[in-house]
Amino acid sequence: MRNGIGVLMVLMLLGIGGRLDAAASDPVSTPVLAAPDQVGMGQPFLVRLTSDLELEQVSMQWMGKNIFPSVSVWENNHVALAMLGTDVLTINPGPQSLEVQAIVRGKKMRWLREIRISPKSYPRQELTLPSKMVTPPESVQDRIKKERERSDLAKNKWSDQRMWQLPFHQPVPGKTTSSYGLRRFLNKKPKDPHRGLDFKAESGSAVEAVAQGRVILAEDHYYAGNSLYLDHGNGVISLYFHLKKFLVAQGDLVKKGQKIGLVGSTGRSTGPHLHLSISVQGQLVDPSPLLTNTPDEMLN
Repeated sequence: MRNGIGVLMVLMLLGIGGRLDAAASDPVSTPVLAAPDQVGMGQPFLVRLTSDLELEQVSMQWMGKNIFPSVSVWENNHVALAMLGTDVLTINPGPQSLEVQAIVRGKKMRWLREIRISPKSYPRQELTLPSKMVTPPESVQDRIKKERERSDLAKNKWSDQRMWQLPFHQPVPGKTTSSYGLRRFLNKKPKDPHRGLDFKAESGSAVEAVAQGRVILAEDHYYAGNSLYLDHGNGVISLYFHLKKFLVAQGDLVKKGQKIGLVGSTGRSTGPHLHLSISVQGQLVDPSPLLTNTPDEMLN
């Protein structure tokens, strides 16, 4: 990634059809867009727009979604920071378009970037489960459908205040037992890839919030068991599955590292563990980089 280098910048005056090269007329006040040139399938990344002048009405378009990141001030610079990504279940290798817009000094500015999604190979995993958890009986199909609808609404929730900071806090101290992207075969039947991380942990051990956020869903699901969803703002949601018990309730505001539940084995589970997923603008991305990387590392 080259911060500001190779960026295609088109500035359009509001109400005027012509174009203005602001870099030539006012180089000091030209905002700088930073984003990676290439990311792997299923990987999250950051996009940052920085300006010494006030940024207004910042918007980003990615994967068919309009995103409106909040703007903060850091070292006298105005910074709009957004987390984006792709989902290994739905993405294919190839170029994807990123469009960023903002108003600076009354002028509408527009940046276009092409981000290449590179192929990424994920290993195969075979699991043996009770047949009813692989092929659910007809009696629970309506339940599963309604749970999926509520889950989709939660994963796609947008709130204006960004509360997340990187790196995220690891929710349990144990090692991962199943990584993101595993090509899963349940009782020899191919299923959707694993879109999260499984952490080894003892039943009843504490689960902690990866970042500050608000509880937007806490209920028992057929597949995921006791499931907790935290909204961290600006389209970033963390999901905690198979819990034994909730320690917070829907609507609660929690701090980074706060205990929110206990490890269990509810739902479709082979034993006590925590499944963590991260939804970014509705895309379930690999949580691993978010647990270790700084914002600058996520821009490269």
